[in-house]
Amino acid sequence: QVQLVESGGGLVQAGGSLRLSCAASGRTFSNYVMGWFRQAPGKEREFVAGIRSDATSTAYVDSVKGRFTISRDNAKNTVYLQMNSLRPEDTAIYYCAASSISFILSGPSAYRYWGQGTQVTVSS
Repeated sequence: QVQLVESGGGLVQAGGSLRLSCAASGRTFSNYVMGWFRQAPGKEREFVAGIRSDATSTAYVDSVKGRFTISRDNAKNTVYLQMNSLRPEDTAIYYCAASSISFILSGPSAYRYWGQGTQVTVSS
């Protein structure tokens, strides 16, 4: 069992930045691929970014490339999502998730453990 708790969401103006954190507890954090997803009202949950267990590889949805950066600190059992140049269309609830599959997948079904989510709102 892995417990995930997100933090760092909030209200920001367009062009601003936020850093999300996801603290993990339970089983060995360093064994898991970690992902960030988001879900806007009336839309499906969308893959945003993923990072391999050893941080040697990352992946991003096209709409955030060059603006968002995923990273992890296995010593602190934490994964981060640095979000820059935020846009109103980035408004959503952001979730972190953990997958025991060794490579990064974008489908939510590949991730077994989920946090409760943190709201990000970008005003225009």
